Amino acid sequence: MSDESRQAVRAFTLMELVVVVAVIAVLAAILLPAFQRVLGSGRATACVSNLRQLSVALNTYLADNNNMMPILKAGREKLTDEVPVIDNTLDKYAPDKAVFTCPADSRFAAATGTSYFWNVAINGQALGSLNFMGLVDQHSRIPILGDKEGFHPYLKNKVNILYADGHASKDIKFFTAE
Repeated sequence: MSDESRQAVRAFTLMELVVVVAVIAVLAAILLPAFQRVLGSGRATACVSNLRQLSVALNTYLADNNNMMPILKAGREKLTDEVPVIDNTLDKYAPDKAVFTCPADSRFAAATGTSYFWNVAINGQALGSLNFMGLVDQHSRIPILGDKEGFHPYLKNKVNILYADGHASKDIKFFTAE
């Protein structure tokens, strides 16, 4: 066989393969935290959306009940507890039962029925005269529902809150002046 008939076959050396694998590993290490932040941000946004849908469900409940807030427990320890909470009171007003579960919650909703706490300080109050910590006319600062735990590590306060004026936010407003 002559040299001309033989085609030179070029292959990667072991060192070149190691360098390529190392570069890929470094890129993955750089991109993984960014991907986790994006995923966490998406879950936090879906949680805010759930709270807004629960606001609509609560407003429908209020329309059926003379604009009086329900009398609920903040939460329950297990699904079998027979106590009035948001998921068994607002369930008939909610478009989908999934709104009671924050996408970032991996344990509370399955055990207790919801990812959110109810503000018991507003139980039985009329919507028009809600009073929480003296904030009678500042519905934008009166919390209604909030995450049971800091599900959102990439948010400053790690929780989302639904306020009495119907907006849901990651910002805690009831302790600070606007």
